[in-house]
Amino acid sequence: MYALFEEAGKFQAGRVLSEAEASAQIELETGKRVKVKAAHILLKFDKPQPAEFIAHAQALAQGIELELAWEFAPEDEFGFADLARDYFSTSAGLDQQAAALFRLFEAPHYFRRAGKGRFKKAPAEIVQQALVAIEKKKQQQAQIAEWAQALAAGTCPDPIREQLYRILFRPDKNAPEYKAVVEASRAAQLAPLTLLQKAGAIDSAYQFHWKRFLFEHFPKGTGFPALTAPAIADELPLGPAPAWSIDDSATTEIDDALSVQGLGTGTVTLGIHIAAPGLALQPASAVDQVARLRLSTVYMPGHKITMLPDDVVQAYTLQEGRDCPAVSLYVQFDEATLTVQDSVTRLERVTIAANLRHDQLDASITEAWLDDPAHVSEGEAVPEVAAGLRAPLSFLYRLARHLKAQREVVRGKPETFNRPDYNFRLADHDGTEPTGHEQVQITVRRRGAPLDLIVAEAMILANSTWGQWLADLGVPAIYRSQASLAPGVKVRMGTKAAPHAGIGVKCYAWSTSPLRRYTDLVNQWQIIAAARHGRTAALAAPFKPKDAELFSIISGFDAAYSAYNGYQAGMERFWTLKYLHQQGMTELTATAFREGLVRADDLPLVLPVLGAKDLPRGARVRVKLGAIDEIALDVHGTVIERLDTEAEPVAADEDSGEEEPVAGPIAIAVDVSEEAPGADNPSP
Repeated sequence: MYALFEEAGKFQAGRVLSEAEASAQIELETGKRVKVKAAHILLKFDKPQPAEFIAHAQALAQGIELELAWEFAPEDEFGFADLARDYFSTSAGLDQQAAALFRLFEAPHYFRRAGKGRFKKAPAEIVQQALVAIEKKKQQQAQIAEWAQALAAGTCPDPIREQLYRILFRPDKNAPEYKAVVEASRAAQLAPLTLLQKAGAIDSAYQFHWKRFLFEHFPKGTGFPALTAPAIADELPLGPAPAWSIDDSATTEIDDALSVQGLGTGTVTLGIHIAAPGLALQPASAVDQVARLRLSTVYMPGHKITMLPDDVVQAYTLQEGRDCPAVSLYVQFDEATLTVQDSVTRLERVTIAANLRHDQLDASITEAWLDDPAHVSEGEAVPEVAAGLRAPLSFLYRLARHLKAQREVVRGKPETFNRPDYNFRLADHDGTEPTGHEQVQITVRRRGAPLDLIVAEAMILANSTWGQWLADLGVPAIYRSQASLAPGVKVRMGTKAAPHAGIGVKCYAWSTSPLRRYTDLVNQWQIIAAARHGRTAALAAPFKPKDAELFSIISGFDAAYSAYNGYQAGMERFWTLKYLHQQGMTELTATAFREGLVRADDLPLVLPVLGAKDLPRGARVRVKLGAIDEIALDVHGTVIERLDTEAEPVAADEDSGEEEPVAGPIAIAVDVSEEAPGADNPSP
C-alpha cells in the first residue's frame, strides 16, 4: 500500500512499511524512510507507483477550472475529497481526489487552507482583488521581459534610464526595472554596469560620477532653503593690527587671516584670526541644521558644494576692506629665539587689509625673497600689496620653519614629501557645474612652498593651542589624534585631548575652518564660551562633557568627510585621464612604487602596468598607455623601456599611506592627509 502525505508544504508519496495509531513508517522512492504523523497522511492507494500517481494527478489538476470549482465549493469548511465529488462526480476516484487536493493547494487566492487537506473558499471580493493582482503581475513580468530584451539589444528603456543610479547603487530588488537589468545581465553574461553602458544608459562619464555622488549624498539636490545669516549682536572691539589672508584664487570661504605686531622690538605678536560665524549661529538654528546635514564643503576640480549658502558665507568671510568679526589667537614670541612667551584669545573685529592668493604669488614670493631683504624676485614682480608685507612675511616664514622643526623633534623624524601636489584648473570655466568636456590644466604646486608653510604652521599652532586651552578648562571639544607613526595607526576623532604623532603636537582640535568644516564650527562655539567665561566655561559651553551630541557629530562627520574626499580623489583622477586624452598622450615616464603599480612622474596618476611586477621600488620606466575607461576611472599600461640601470631607494610618503585611487567608480580607495601643509586651505 502507498500513501500520499504533506510535509513542510510539499506533497510526497511512498510505500507504507508499518502503521501505528498516531504515525506510519513510509519508504520513499529514493529509499529514504520517514516517520509521518497519521494526520499528515491524506490518501492511501494500491496502484499505480507513487511517482506515476502524482504525475497523473498533477496533470488532471491543471484541467480543473478554478472559477468553476470555487462556484461548486460549499460555503463552510470542506475537504479536498468533498470538492472532487462535487466537481467530478459522486464516485470521484483517488486520482481525481488527489487532483482536487493539488489544485486547491496551489490556489490560495480562491481557497484558504484550514488544516491538512481542509479548505474554505475565499470571499468574492478577496478573489477579485487577487485576480487583479495576478493579472498585474503577469503584465509586469511581460514588461520586465520586454525591457530585458531591449537592453540585450543595446537600447535602454526610459524607465530604466531614470532609475539608473538606484539600480546600480541602492536597488529595490522587487522593482521591475531592477529585475529587467538582472535578467538581461544574466542572458547577456555581462555585469550590470557594462550592460547599461552598451545600452547607452550613460551619456556622459562625468555626469555618471557626479549624479551617482549626488544620489548617494545629496538626494534632494545641492540647493539651499531660504536662509538669512543672523547678525552678530556682540559689541566687538577693533583689533590692534590689520590682517591679511592667504588662500587659493577660487576660495570664497575665507576662514583665516594673519597679523604681525612688534617687529624689531624684541617681542613679536602673531595674530591668527578666524572668521566667527559661531558668534551669530546657534546650535539647532535653521542655518546650523543645514551645516550639520552637510558637515563639510565638498571640493572637486572646477566646482564645489559649500557647507553653507553663499549669502551666509559672505556675511562672515574675512573679506578684504572690511572690519570682520573674528576669534583671534595672539601668540607672543621672543623675536630672537622664537620661544613662546604668552598667548591670549579675544573676540573682536579685525581689519582685513588684503586677501593674498598663493597661486598668484608662489612663483615670486620665494625662500630667497623672504630670507634676503635685498633679493629681487627672478619671476614675476611681487605685487605691491604683498611687497609691503615683506618684513612680516619674512618673519612668519622664519617662524614657520622653526615651528616645523620643533614638531619634527616631537615626531622623532622629519616630515618628508617626496612628490608634489597638483592644481586642477578648467579653462574658461566660471565655477558652475562642469559638463566634463572642459579643457583641463594640471600644474604642480610644490608642497611646503613658503606661503603654504606659513599658513599651515599658523593653523597647526592655533589648533593645538586652542585644543590644549579647552582641555585645561575642562571644556570638551572634537580632537584628532594619532597614537604613533607605526604603519596602520590611523588618525582618530574623539572628545578628549590626546597626542597627534603625525603632526607632533600634544593635542589637535580643528578650529580654523568654521565656514567649511562643521567640526571647526562646533569647536569655535566651545572656544567662544571659553573666551567669555574662562574657568566656568565648562558650565556655559553649548556642549558639556560626555555630551552624546558630540559623539553623534563625530560619527556623521567622519563618514561624510571620507566620502567627500573619496569623490574629490575620484574626480581628480577623472580629469587626469581626460588630460591624457586631450593632450594626446600615449606614453609617459613613471616610477615603480608597489608591485605592479607605477606613479607618473609629472601627473597625479597611479596605474597598473604590465612588466612592472618585478621592478624594485624607485625604478624609472617609460610606459605605453592602453585604452582609457572614464566610467571605471581606469587606464593600464605596459613597460616599454627601463630608464635607469639601478633604482635608488625611495622613501614612502608618510602622509599618503600609499592608498591612491587606481581604478573603479564603485569603490575608490584614498587617504587624504589633512594635516599636510596647506591642508587647512584646500583648493576648490
